[in-house]
Amino acid sequence: MGTFAITGSASGIGAATAARLERGGHRVIGIDLRDADIEADLATPSGRDAASAAVDEQCAGRLDGVLVAAGVGPPFDPEVMASVNYFGAQQLLADLRSALAATGDAQAVAVSSNSTTTQPGVPDDLVQAFLDGDEDRARSLGRELGDAMTYASSKTALARWVRRHAPTAAWAGSGVRLNAIAPGATMTPLLQSGLDDETFGPLISGFPVPTGGFGEADQIAAWIEFMLCDDGARFMCGSIVFVDGGTDALVRPDAWPSTYEM
Repeated sequence: MGTFAITGSASGIGAATAARLERGGHRVIGIDLRDADIEADLATPSGRDAASAAVDEQCAGRLDGVLVAAGVGPPFDPEVMASVNYFGAQQLLADLRSALAATGDAQAVAVSSNSTTTQPGVPDDLVQAFLDGDEDRARSLGRELGDAMTYASSKTALARWVRRHAPTAAWAGSGVRLNAIAPGATMTPLLQSGLDDETFGPLISGFPVPTGGFGEADQIAAWIEFMLCDDGARFMCGSIVFVDGGTDALVRPDAWPSTYEM
């Protein structure tokens, strides 16, 4: 049995994954604003530092896997969204890499989104600000561009960060497989807040899902459990797995493999 750290463990996909892992006999170190083993605000550098240090202490410097699932979506303050969705995920992955490498056989999964490929007009300058590690600029651009574009940009940047780092000596070379999952509209508190909004609700409801309806958090968690624990995932490295009811395939039928500019 292994030890896994999960951000966003108190609700949604993070909570569903934690429940699956615990049913399998694994130990989960949950990180969230509240109702978690480690309560921390991942929107702030100090909160991220505290969370990483607390995880390292609780796992004694050894982790079998990490899931960064903490995130917020529209409608939400775009500056806070920029900090949580990208920097809250990227820094925790980077900070916990050594604990993953200590086992010599570990998995890390980031929760991206199919908005990375299905939302038109994702701004390159905001994506680049994320990848440059310029949090102040990312927050400023997020404020200018609004929460919808900030959401898609943060998830696009996170997917690209995964692709860029997964095959490197620091990750794959140290025995850590790094991948991402790109869910579609999944019934979580995050999605419900969007559905309840008078602007975003109709847009979300009208977005095409070929299989019909929204996904369930446990359906996404089942894929994450496979990516974190199953022997079949040991050859995965830098993959972006779309689990979105066919929306990405509908919008981009000729795009194969799923493309993220490097």
